[in-house]
Amino acid sequence: MQFFGGSEISPSPQVPTASGNNAHMMYVFNRNGVCLLYKEWNRPLHTLNPQQDHKLMFGLLFSLKSLTAKMDPVNADKGNLGVPQLPGQGCSFHSFRTNTYKLSFMETPSGIKIILVTHPKTGDLRESMKYIYGLYVEYVVKNPIYNPGSPIKSELFNTALDQYVRSIS
Repeated sequence: MQFFGGSEISPSPQVPTASGNNAHMMYVFNRNGVCLLYKEWNRPLHTLNPQQDHKLMFGLLFSLKSLTAKMDPVNADKGNLGVPQLPGQGCSFHSFRTNTYKLSFMETPSGIKIILVTHPKTGDLRESMKYIYGLYVEYVVKNPIYNPGSPIKSELFNTALDQYVRSIS
C-alpha cells in the first residue's frame, strides 16, 4: 500500500486476535473533533446517545495526547497541558487496554484520527490502522464528490471496511 500517494492497496495485514467477533466499534474524527464516521460491529451495551459518545471519545483522545506529551521523558519542551500538538510532535500513544476492551489510535499528518475499539486480547493494530487509513484515502479522499469535513457516506469505503474488519475477527 502506498500511504501518501499512488493508488495501490496491498493485501490486508493479518492481526493477532482473540476468538470470536473482535471489533466493537470504530470512530474517524477530523482535526476539529467532528466525527466523520462511526461504525459498530459488536457493541452489546449502549449507554450514551451518539453525540455524547463522540464528544466523550474525542475528549478522551485530547486528554491522553496532552498527558503523554507532558510525561515525555525525552523532550524538554513539553508545551502547555491542553494545548493541541501537531501530529507526530512529541510523545504519543498507540493503544491502551482495560479488562473489557482495547482502544487503538492512529493520527495522520492531516489530523484525521482513527480509533478502533476491540477485544482486550487483540494484538498490535498499527498495521491494520494504516490499512484502514489507506482505504479511507482510496475511497473517501480521492472521491471527487466527497466534501472534506462532511460525514463519510461512501458505500465503497463502508463495504471495504466491513469486509476487512470481519476478516480479522
